[in-house]
Amino acid sequence: MKILILCTGNSCRSQMAEGFLKSFDSRLEVYSAGTKPADKPNQFAIKAMAEIGIDISNQKPENVQKYLLESFDYLITVCDNAKETCPVFLGKVKNRLHLDFEDPADAVGTEEEVMPVYRLVRDKIRNNFHKFYLEKIKGE
Repeated sequence: MKILILCTGNSCRSQMAEGFLKSFDSRLEVYSAGTKPADKPNQFAIKAMAEIGIDISNQKPENVQKYLLESFDYLITVCDNAKETCPVFLGKVKNRLHLDFEDPADAVGTEEEVMPVYRLVRDKIRNNFHKFYLEKIKGE
C-alpha cells in the first residue's frame, strides 16, 4: 500500500500524519510532500510527536513535483490549500481523500502557549488517520 500525504509546507501536519501511518503499520509505503515545501520540519511538530514516542526528526519537507509520475493507492490532502492547488498526477492515483486540519503553525506565543495547540492538532491527526487506517487499509 503506497500513500502520499499532501500539505502546503510539508513541515507539520503532513509530517505528523506520515509518522502516524508508519507507526500503525511498518509495511506501508508512506510519503509526504508540499505544494510549497518549507526549508525544514517544524520543531514544535517534532516535539509534539516525540512526546508520544514517534520520531519524525529525520523527515524532510519534499516538493510534490518529486512524486507526480508515481502511482499511489491513496493521495490524502490535509489542508484546504493543498486540496485546491493539488497538481495533476501523471501516475495512477486510485483514491483521493481530504482530511482538513487547522495549521498549528498559526499559533503564536511562547513554547508553553503554542505546544497545547500542536498537541490538539496532533491528537486530531492521530484519531482521523487511525480511523482511516482501520477502515480503509487494515480491512483490505
